[in-house]
Amino acid sequence: MKTARLLAPLVAATMAFACPQLAMAQSEWPFVSGEYVEVSGIEIDDGHGLDYANHLAGMWRKGQAFAMEQGWITGYEVLINSFPRKGEPDVYLMTRWTEWETPEEEEARAEAYRRHMAMTESEMQSASGDRAEYRTVASSILLRSMKFRD
Repeated sequence: MKTARLLAPLVAATMAFACPQLAMAQSEWPFVSGEYVEVSGIEIDDGHGLDYANHLAGMWRKGQAFAMEQGWITGYEVLINSFPRKGEPDVYLMTRWTEWETPEEEEARAEAYRRHMAMTESEMQSASGDRAEYRTVASSILLRSMKFRD
């Protein structure tokens, strides 16, 4: 018992010096990284809003839903710019995911996607070219959400 009483101040003194070191080792940054968010800005030619809306509700949605089912992405959405100013996109397409795939996973996903869509790479490129007649990808950015460190 006497030894314990003598050791208590020594342990307390040691902890007083050790704890600041632990605190200094922790990050002061108040955020941790969250999901990646890809945002594509799309400009649509006058008179083709319905054409592009049908594409989004059909082929685009089918592909995104498949990617979600596979766990490749965590979410997707379409945002409409209700009052676009000159030079601003009419539509924003958002896709979210948590981590990048390896090159091998990328190849396997592409193959699975082509099978699901029942299209060859050439057919998909041709369909994209057809849409280019009335829509332009005006911008594409990659964002990273940040979560508060609690």
